[in-house]
Parts: sequence; structure tokens; C-alpha cells
Amino acid sequence: MKRAIFLALAVGLSLGGLALASAATLAPQVHIADSKQLPTPLPYPYDEGANAGAAVDAAFARAKASGKRVLIDLGGNWCPDCRILAGVMGLAEVKPFLQDHYEIVSVDVGRFDRNLQIPQRFGVAKVTGVPWMIVAEPDGKVLASSYEVTDEHHTTPQSMIDWLAHWAK
Repeated sequence: MKRAIFLALAVGLSLGGLALASAATLAPQVHIADSKQLPTPLPYPYDEGANAGAAVDAAFARAKASGKRVLIDLGGNWCPDCRILAGVMGLAEVKPFLQDHYEIVSVDVGRFDRNLQIPQRFGVAKVTGVPWMIVAEPDGKVLASSYEVTDEHHTTPQSMIDWLAHWAK
């Protein structure tokens, strides 16, 4: 598991952290008193029955019309980090920011045995961890592809949002 993320949320956060210095867009500041305030959509942030290919195609169609980038969130309902990230992305101070900058699509990859054609479509031979985020331009050019959004360097809600803000237009 992603060690410190649970500890940081359990201890309680009142973040006034700085956005990444290299971020093109300033991230909203997240203020969470404790993990009980995190509106994580438990237990199922990923629609296991969705047509992932159609959902991704629809996100790219919306991105072409809006000029926004596409954010593909690959994860599984079993994954605590995926559920935490979904909760952070749903925060009142974060959700409008993400909606202003991204066309977002969540894709259930099960236990690395479902919808794997989606990451492969964007050059990911093997998803080695989730949540795996793919950030792409409306034309399909991939700008970022990794699970670092919740790695050891991104263990707080603010650092996760800073990572997403770095790739925002």
C-alpha cells in the first residue's frame, strides 16, 4: 500500500502547501481537517460495467470541442489509493478546477485484468500500479502516463492536486 497517505489523512491535514514550482497552472488549495471529511465515493468509484472504449472516445470528443486536456484515471474499486484519489478529486475546492482543465474519464482495470486495451492504446505496455493517470491532448498526444500521482512523493491531497495541476492547460 502507499504507506504515508493513510497516516497523513488519519493524522489530519490543514494544508496551505505550495503548488509545484514548475506547474503551468496554480492548483487550488485543499483544506482537510481529518480523513472523515474526505468524501470518498466508497466503495465503487469505477464503473465495472462501463464500455471503457466508448467512454474514452467520448472524453476525447469532448476535449476536441472544449480544448481541454483528457485525464484518464485507470484504477480498481479494490484499491485504497484509487478511492482516496477519487475522494480528493471530488472535493469542493478541487472538482471545479479539474472540470475547468480536463475532460475526465475513469476506467476500471480490475485487478490488472480488465480494459487493458485502454492503456495499451496510449503506449502503456503494462500497468504496474494504480491509480495510473494518462494526461493527453485532445489529438491523443500523451503528456504524462504514470502512477506517480499517489507515489511516495505525492502522499497528501495537496500534492496529488499539485501533480494534476502541473499537467493542466
